[in-house]
Amino acid sequence: MTQISVFDGHNDLLLALWRSNDLDGSSFISGRDKGHIDLPRCKAGNLNGGFFAVFVPAATVAPESFWSRHPELVQGDMKKNKHKRSDDLLNTAPISQAYAYAATIEMMDIAHQLAKQHSDKVQICTNINNIEKGIEDNKIALLLHIEGAEAISADLHELEVLYNKGLRSIGPVWSRKNIFAEGVNFTFPSTPNQGSGLTEVGKELVRFCNKKQILIDLSHLNEVGFWEIANISDMPLIATHSNVHELCPSPRNLTALQLSAIAASNGIVGLNFGIGFLHFEGKKDRLLSLDTMCRHLDALLEVLGEDGVALGSDFDGIQISDHISDCSGLPNLITAMKKNGYDDNLIKKICSENWFQVIKNTLG
Repeated sequence: MTQISVFDGHNDLLLALWRSNDLDGSSFISGRDKGHIDLPRCKAGNLNGGFFAVFVPAATVAPESFWSRHPELVQGDMKKNKHKRSDDLLNTAPISQAYAYAATIEMMDIAHQLAKQHSDKVQICTNINNIEKGIEDNKIALLLHIEGAEAISADLHELEVLYNKGLRSIGPVWSRKNIFAEGVNFTFPSTPNQGSGLTEVGKELVRFCNKKQILIDLSHLNEVGFWEIANISDMPLIATHSNVHELCPSPRNLTALQLSAIAASNGIVGLNFGIGFLHFEGKKDRLLSLDTMCRHLDALLEVLGEDGVALGSDFDGIQISDHISDCSGLPNLITAMKKNGYDDNLIKKICSENWFQVIKNTLG
């Protein structure tokens, strides 16, 4: 029997490799002793690719070696921050464009090193043909994404550079404010209706992405920014890793009206595996039942239909249920879907085909 494979809407592997000073990604190939993703576990879980995100954390979280490689950044607040080491990835303090750009380039270069040194195993993809051919050749298909656009200055010059390095998807914000827009915080319970909307340069970013056919990810964006992008963009609305606010009132999740707007645009939502974004009380319960994930899938399907729901695990960026544990446990989620009445055709759509169709319709 053919096993169902997964193309995932969001992971933070590149951040994890960067923070562990694995700048050629060798531990992804050989196997990591922690985290959620590496090649052996991808093969075990039938994960054949996805959106590989670049997320730049607060300067206090950057590895010490980064500052040695970039002495020009060790000044002002950066100099102070580097001596206040922290592992708090949820630190929402603002970051400078110079730091964000340098870190973004380093993380993207990790992906390029993987694809260069292990071309028989990893491929950077920019369209559906690349993705399908890479998967056919038994490679992990990487679609490069940035989560939070702090690396890009107001004239958008850096976005051209990143596009030329393979970037095809961008979330204007993470859960902090930048020159483009404002992200939601992590207060629970709360709504995404918080903060101000897009700035003028934020609106220009949206128009530029439409022109260049760069996907715009609405995850982490506040509600007013969501509606402004919905009005400006001529592309399907996409939230790569978000859940249902009605079932879990986190501001990171989408309201009924937001889901309806995504459906009306022929857009898509990837289910986030984060237990704090699934549990109805926001609890980080490591024993969270996979049936809870299926209830969120049910709710997404009710509004978005069978073509508008996918997976966006947030692997290596979030706490997930021990019933999945890491990407090798993806078959457990598929088993739970079957137990909850999903047939193979629907499961294939959710696990990969819906992402493929949206990518084909937008990136070509």
